Amino acid sequence: MAPGRDLVRGTGGPRLHPQKGAVEQLYTAPPAGSVVVCLDEMGPQASKSYPGRRLVKPAGPRAERATQEIDYGRRDVAGYVFGALQPATGAAFTVTYERRTTANWIDFLGQVEGWIGPEAERVYAVADNLNIHGGMDVLLFALAHPRWEFVFQPKYAAYLNLIEPWWKVLRSLALKGRRFDARAEIEQAAARATAYWNAHKHPFLWGRRRRHHTPRRLGIAAPPNVALI
Repeated sequence: MAPGRDLVRGTGGPRLHPQKGAVEQLYTAPPAGSVVVCLDEMGPQASKSYPGRRLVKPAGPRAERATQEIDYGRRDVAGYVFGALQPATGAAFTVTYERRTTANWIDFLGQVEGWIGPEAERVYAVADNLNIHGGMDVLLFALAHPRWEFVFQPKYAAYLNLIEPWWKVLRSLALKGRRFDARAEIEQAAARATAYWNAHKHPFLWGRRRRHHTPRRLGIAAPPNVALI
């Protein structure tokens, strides 16, 4: 396969279904010696309070209504989290930027190149059709890194990019139930959450939803409800 082949693919008309099948095949039967990586950005993430669950201890013997701290919205400039996910292993990589620009995207691709390592013979990068993802700078990057090939998902098919469900995991680990006063705090939270995820990662399998089962504890069975018998 020639370097850079099908770098920028059309997304409309009769080519929509072949593209969808190509992305699915990369997830289910990737070529030998290759790495499939899903790329995207999350944001803009503002420095503010993010809702979540928090335990409220009673202040006295009488039960009192829990109060929420007044939030005045953003407290600093917003930023973006650029992410890469290898579905086969679940390994993830994130970098934060203040803006979503072509220059930052190319810088991010260079860091992903180093993160993947030299052992992969071919890198298939799944991304959406955002303008910064398929311009001339991306073409030049692909020419400078011949093992890379970009596979662009069809429009209105974000579900084809497996990093989308992983963003929910990262938001839960890094943002949920926390208050941020500066963008640097979000950057640190995203880095810590990514490290935690990589220490407990699991693969993202196409077409199969991972279910987390709560382990059963041995004990005395609950008595039957007589009213329902």
